Amino acid sequence: MRWQADPDRPFEVLHLYLGLTLVNRAARSLGLNSSRLSMRDISDGQDAFISGVLSGLTAEIQTPHSASSLFVNGLLESLTVHLLRHYAQTQPSPTSRPAQLPAWKLRKALDHMEAHLAEPFDLDFLAGLCGMSRFHFSRSFHNTMGQSPSRWFIGQRVEHAKDLLSQTNRSIIEIALTSGYESASYFAQMFRRETGISPRDFRKL
Repeated sequence: MRWQADPDRPFEVLHLYLGLTLVNRAARSLGLNSSRLSMRDISDGQDAFISGVLSGLTAEIQTPHSASSLFVNGLLESLTVHLLRHYAQTQPSPTSRPAQLPAWKLRKALDHMEAHLAEPFDLDFLAGLCGMSRFHFSRSFHNTMGQSPSRWFIGQRVEHAKDLLSQTNRSIIEIALTSGYESASYFAQMFRRETGISPRDFRKL
């Protein structure tokens, strides 16, 4: 905080820190959930009730005789209730984040699929590799990658085939077998579905 005071007028600042126990108790008395409350930021505010309570606290603490803890606690509780009633705001409930695969499980699954593109897709094996049920693995993979494991696997097969088509002179049937397809026609069908063109046309490009 930065302050600038009139040198001809007395200037006092009082910092008062309210414990969470007190705030939680006051919130419960008002039927509020303290974990979802925050205080609005007020600068240069004028509140006669707060000023009166703070003046009373200051006078009681500075009294020559022993301060009354009952009196002080009563003022503090009154102040806390007043603050929650007039200056607290309720935060929206946090939205639950969809379950995602931890990075090491995702890397384990991706590495396995990339290394076995020519083999049949095996969801049960991938789930077991990550120590998860097939349902939770599929859902977490989709939440993480934006697509199902099988769709990602097919996409990687096609990317692998595109590399072979553009960088080698291998035949279409040989590339199909290397990419995990038993026939050139089915390979062409899947390739066209993913890219919009046939393997032969892609090679010409």
